[in-house]
Amino acid sequence: MSRRTPRLFAATLAVAALALGACAEKTSSDTPAAGSSSTAAAFPATVGNLTLDKRPEKIVSLSPTATEMLFAIGAGKQVTAVDDQSNFPADAPKSELSGFQPNAEAIAGKNPDLVVLANDTNKIVAQLTALKVPVLLTPAAATLDDSYRQLTDLGTLTGHPTEAADVTARMKDEIGKLTKDLPQRSTKLTYYHELGPELYSATSKTFIGSIYTLAGLENIADASDADGKNGGYPQLSQEVIVKANPDFVFLADVKCCQQSADTVKARSGWAGVTAVKNNQVVALDDDIASRWGPRVVDLLRSIVDATAKVPA
Repeated sequence: MSRRTPRLFAATLAVAALALGACAEKTSSDTPAAGSSSTAAAFPATVGNLTLDKRPEKIVSLSPTATEMLFAIGAGKQVTAVDDQSNFPADAPKSELSGFQPNAEAIAGKNPDLVVLANDTNKIVAQLTALKVPVLLTPAAATLDDSYRQLTDLGTLTGHPTEAADVTARMKDEIGKLTKDLPQRSTKLTYYHELGPELYSATSKTFIGSIYTLAGLENIADASDADGKNGGYPQLSQEVIVKANPDFVFLADVKCCQQSADTVKARSGWAGVTAVKNNQVVALDDDIASRWGPRVVDLLRSIVDATAKVPA
């Protein structure tokens, strides 16, 4: 994967090129949750301005997050093609289609009865609509509620409303458990979240930043985009980061850019940073740290587990 810019990341938080690979998770299964049923699903089904007369059986997903969501709610068997960045679950039908540079004719060539996108790049929604291809736009989430809403919408349109509700309820329950007993600290632990070696980061006003807020952490990047002109994704300087002296460094550029605790320590001036001195440079899974689907629970767990090692 090529290095990412904040524009690319923000456009997808991102759609996925903070997006590659990952570990298995129960909610990615195509098996409906125990006791649930799709028999109550009603068609025609409407979400926003989109109405489907019958359950879609040829879904094309051009968003890695949407792909994860579709499989999580039991709609995986209806997915016939996914974009070239959708790599989870492993059995998702990856194709040559691109979510970054979508081609209307190539997408229509898959004969989809529903296309799910995270971006309206090159006005692809209008192009597909002109070809009479139903399209659902699921943009990068800004909040967990956005994520829950997208799961609900996908459940409605695919005929899996009960399963979608179950996934959402499970996410909320697991997040509640992870945050319920956080240690009470007189001073919040600080952190720097790295999107790439170019030192782009994400503030508390982004989706990823909101997850760290749930874990009770303070973001050193907030001051670098106080006016919001960088859309929540400022580029920091080495000097700013070293001066801020974060307690933790979380790396979301491990797979894409081969960053590690060793490469961070080797940076000029970084050896004296608290996170480096105390071995608190945490390697995240690039994919999980970039998507806003069910595995966001795994991201929060990684953060909570890492910070729990520091005495209150």
